[in-house]
Amino acid sequence: MADYYFRVEGLAVGYQGKPVIKNISFGIEKGEILTLIGANGAGKSTILKSIAGQLAPVAGTAFLGQRELREIGQAELAKELAVVFTERLHTEMMSCEDVVATGRYPYTGKFGILSKEDEGAVAEAMALVQVEELKNRDFTKISDGQRQRVLLARAIAQQPKVLLLDEPTSYLDIKYKLEFLSTLQQMARRNHLSVIMSLHELDLAERISDKILCVGNHRVEKFGTPEEIFVPGYIGNLFHMTAGSFDENSGNSELEPPEGEPEVFVIAGGGSGKAVYRRLQRAGVAFAAGILFENDVDYPVAKALAAAVIAEEPFEKISENRVKEAKKQINKCRNVICCRENFGVWDRENELLLEYAKENGKTVQTPSEYFFERRK
Repeated sequence: MADYYFRVEGLAVGYQGKPVIKNISFGIEKGEILTLIGANGAGKSTILKSIAGQLAPVAGTAFLGQRELREIGQAELAKELAVVFTERLHTEMMSCEDVVATGRYPYTGKFGILSKEDEGAVAEAMALVQVEELKNRDFTKISDGQRQRVLLARAIAQQPKVLLLDEPTSYLDIKYKLEFLSTLQQMARRNHLSVIMSLHELDLAERISDKILCVGNHRVEKFGTPEEIFVPGYIGNLFHMTAGSFDENSGNSELEPPEGEPEVFVIAGGGSGKAVYRRLQRAGVAFAAGILFENDVDYPVAKALAAAVIAEEPFEKISENRVKEAKKQINKCRNVICCRENFGVWDRENELLLEYAKENGKTVQTPSEYFFERRK
């Protein structure tokens, strides 16, 4: 690991000298984003706090370049490493701009007087995170989401080379989650900033991360690229999932499917069926789905929620065997929901299935017709 810009070797972390997790080793380059994932209580925050120096490691060490972090003085380290954790700050009578300005403390000297350069860094950091309109607001009287963005601005104003964040998106709505992570990604690329953070949102972790560290069972279970981590079956095991499912290929998390034999057969494809499958699940209606190609965007949701899925391999003509399976399922169901308005060349067999259902006296409806009838 000697070539990594930031690395951890043989780290053991815990409390009062008792290790919770041992043998933690990883490294990242300049400009890379590393995300820690794992169940609540797995030890992600403990790892981050130990790297940040808030907890004394039980064993091992972290390196910045060729230097051990513990050998770097606090003033110098503050220019190299910034932290955004969830603990509340004591900020009585401080505006949001004042809080961001505290990020300049490594540069201001003992009197804490901001230079023009410091003021420019504060303004730029607030603009990057889009909190300029909060500059004169009392930091204690803004929302949790706004507070998180202000704290990121403070860390940016510190102009670090390594940034540590513990669940930075916890209090953000989807708009600000995406803006927040986009800003991080841009900073990593533009400023060659190395980012180490923990996230609960697995879909976002997969999209933003260059490397992922999986924490579970009192150890680091896996370390690698998202493509190496998000392989079929692994995430469910990491989180000890006992209900519902997570599809590593699509990033979909789904609840448990309805119990029982299928009452409805759903003809969909091309994304037309996902909302219908989930609505049927919420209504507790067991259903069958098909014929779907395995690379269709509807397929992962159908696979998770349907009592039966008739599927064909990608880029193959729908076989007669798949058609026979679908007809058997239609014969068992009272209703057929068709989510398609038209059918392409590859879907000719599904169009014939629709005709088969009508010829055999099934109640064929659009999704809106079916759910309207259920409300009566």
